[in-house]
Amino acid sequence: MTLLENNLYQEDIKRVGALDLSWDKLSGKTVLLSGATGLVGSFLIDVLNYRNKEFGSNTKIIALGRNKQRIYDRFGLSGDTELFKAIVQDVNDDLSEELLSETADFVLHLASNTHPLQYSTDPIGTIITNIIGLRNMLDFAADKKAERFVFASSVEIYGENKGDTERFEEGYLGYIDCNTLRAGYPESKRAGEALCQAYMKQKELDVVIPRLSRTYGPSMLKTDTKAISQFIKKGVDKEDIILKSEGNQLYSYSYVADAVTGLLYCLLYGENGEAYNIADPDSDITLKDMANVIADYVGTKVIFELPDATEAAGYSKATKAMLDSAKLKNLGWKAEYDMKKGLTRTIDVLRTLN
Repeated sequence: MTLLENNLYQEDIKRVGALDLSWDKLSGKTVLLSGATGLVGSFLIDVLNYRNKEFGSNTKIIALGRNKQRIYDRFGLSGDTELFKAIVQDVNDDLSEELLSETADFVLHLASNTHPLQYSTDPIGTIITNIIGLRNMLDFAADKKAERFVFASSVEIYGENKGDTERFEEGYLGYIDCNTLRAGYPESKRAGEALCQAYMKQKELDVVIPRLSRTYGPSMLKTDTKAISQFIKKGVDKEDIILKSEGNQLYSYSYVADAVTGLLYCLLYGENGEAYNIADPDSDITLKDMANVIADYVGTKVIFELPDATEAAGYSKATKAMLDSAKLKNLGWKAEYDMKKGLTRTIDVLRTLN
């Protein structure tokens, strides 16, 4: 069974697609996304495809990725359609003539290295995508007079909690040791946000910045090395979970359907130049407790083990990173899935896949 054939996953798509949002803003428009086959981008495209099919939204989707066939396969297509076009484009390279011949009303930069192994084995690519890749997408959006640009940022821009707050509001700035390999991801996200502000000022581009918490769900990539992804894979395979720390790290998480809903609220209702945290208190959990939720659900146990040097180099040094999402909730957003519901749902879906 493919992901799109799974009934639970289809329920998620339909629930988001049926929300009472200002979908008319996307009707007859073109939405261009980098990171089209990633965790968040692919679910968003599934929702937009559903809206086109069931509601006649007539939203054209331009999906960027490094492999055209992988894009077609992910969305159950044999090729381009009137409302879907796949373009091979590494956003860090000069934009292709094929892409430059297109136009877009909304541009979403969702491509990014987003897991620890990439941070430690491809630190240059991690930084470049959040700066050079972002610049290329910003230039495209500015040149095409896009209505809005969305830069997917991260909880990691807040750095380490200095002990002076329980949750990070959007104006908080924690400590990051910039002279380290691991700093490449959060520092480049910080620089990326500043670059967006520069394009707002200098090129009058409308920009909004969703700051995603640690996101998971059935659309996650098999190569994802985040702790939560590794735990979920162990749950799917009914194997013991290996915890490579004491597991006291306390973080905010988001099930992918909730993350995409939050992103849509930013896209459709967010104020120009503003950043919005996407998280919910019902999905705040320690690594240890998360591992136990999964192990209890599948009937296995949690084993403690030290990480190797490569793994440790990619891990976040933050021990407490919870987001305050009051600003986004004031736009009308709310989460649908708590942590246990999201984790068990993800496992139930992934168990059915080929």
